[in-house]
Amino acid sequence: MQQSGIRVRRIAVLAGLLVFVAVLNGCKKQVAATAPAQAPAPPPAPTVTLNASPASINPGQQSTLSWSSTNATDLDIEPGVGKVSPQGSTPVTPSQSTTYTITATGSGGSTTASARVDVAAPEAAAPSGPEASVSELFSQNVRDAFFDLDKSDIRDDARAVLTKDAEFLRSYPQVRVSIEGHCDERGSTEYNLGLGQRRAEAAKNYLVSLGISADRMETVSWGKERPFCSEHTEQCWQQNRRAHFVLAH
Repeated sequence: MQQSGIRVRRIAVLAGLLVFVAVLNGCKKQVAATAPAQAPAPPPAPTVTLNASPASINPGQQSTLSWSSTNATDLDIEPGVGKVSPQGSTPVTPSQSTTYTITATGSGGSTTASARVDVAAPEAAAPSGPEASVSELFSQNVRDAFFDLDKSDIRDDARAVLTKDAEFLRSYPQVRVSIEGHCDERGSTEYNLGLGQRRAEAAKNYLVSLGISADRMETVSWGKERPFCSEHTEQCWQQNRRAHFVLAH
């Protein structure tokens, strides 16, 4: 009887241990089953850069905006440019100092970058009197460019003259001009009309290269029809081979 009781107790203890182990394994499986899944990595944030070259200009001149970006699907430059590609460049001609801002947007958010273009204040030409008009200042400061015989190339002396003319035009952005091409009396009427036009266009193109807007200038050729001097000498002919500036109204 005593051995039988001991055997029963051992069986009971063994059964209890088996139940405990089963319960413990069930808890582990439940904890493993309810563990949260790892969250996905957030999308990368966009980056963007914006540069202006040159950063300082005179009125009427251009600056170039250049930009690049990563992780962006939408880019916009303000003021005045609008939607752009992820990278590129564009010219701008601000009339006053302007800060340009690019906004880059993607699935990871948005970011901005800025670049400033400073426009120099116009330098007023020295007036001859307290009430000098633009017309008077024009006649005092704008000079003609002269050419060699049968040539429309800009000479060194003409470059210096046209550079001064450009300074005046930058100082008075409201001024428009007509550039007249003239020739001396030698050669046919048709030839000199063509030569005069080439001279007027050469002067205009040089001013454009100095930052003067092309839409402020018009050209016309008078050939040999409106000479400044009527004598038949080289000194007189040189006076007639010119690009003459007239204030346009």
